[in-house]
Amino acid sequence: MNKVTRESAPAASAPVARSFSLADIADALAQGWGSFRAMPAPSMAYALVFVLIGLVLLAAVGWFGLSPMALPFAGGFMLVGPALLTGFFRLETIRASGRRPRLLDAFGAFARTPGGLWLVTLLCTFLFLIWITDTAILYAMMIGSEALPYELPWLIGMREHVIAFELWGSLMGSILAFIILSVSAFSVPLLHEGRASLVGAVNASVRAVFGNIGSSIAWGVMLSAVTLVSIVLLPLLAVTLPVLAYASFALYRKVFPLEEGGPG
Repeated sequence: MNKVTRESAPAASAPVARSFSLADIADALAQGWGSFRAMPAPSMAYALVFVLIGLVLLAAVGWFGLSPMALPFAGGFMLVGPALLTGFFRLETIRASGRRPRLLDAFGAFARTPGGLWLVTLLCTFLFLIWITDTAILYAMMIGSEALPYELPWLIGMREHVIAFELWGSLMGSILAFIILSVSAFSVPLLHEGRASLVGAVNASVRAVFGNIGSSIAWGVMLSAVTLVSIVLLPLLAVTLPVLAYASFALYRKVFPLEEGGPG
């Protein structure tokens, strides 16, 4: 395999992906946990921004009697989430270089974000809007105008038509989620580190996902399951989100390793 180099300008094509297995995923999760334990304060502080946004959204759908829409909104986080990870990637890069990461470093990552990564963010947002629009139409068809507040915080009454709505909505969402996983799983860190152009990064990400389809599906299912459970137990997201972000970065480095002397 050709070695990878990082240039001041993005390369015309991305480095070639290596294969990865379930053992690599487990190792990446262990590295993610280790990174979180090494810098819990800035990691949790940055994650709290998303926890608060999630709290407002979940409270709003319950307030308006639209509690079955809580799951689509929670699942929608998986569509826009990849584009928000650069702050965590920046914290990890600083930590790995031996410096002490701060919360401001995470927010500062957005100022350093290349144009290609903003386009990926727009794509994620566009698919999120498609997802919410489709589920809203499905909601109107299957549930209608019936007011359904939470029975307990974030707990939905499982009536027959609500269960059917959640199942069909989850099926639609899983298709969009896999598209986002294919496009963004590795393109976001590649663009973050300036190792590829937009087209090269997306192409490399799609090839890596489809070249490791079984492991990629397992990774995506695990990400979705942990994130959804964490959103139900919302404070838990302040821990699981950074751990999964650092694990994603560790897995990316396994699939697209740096040559010696690359950015650490």
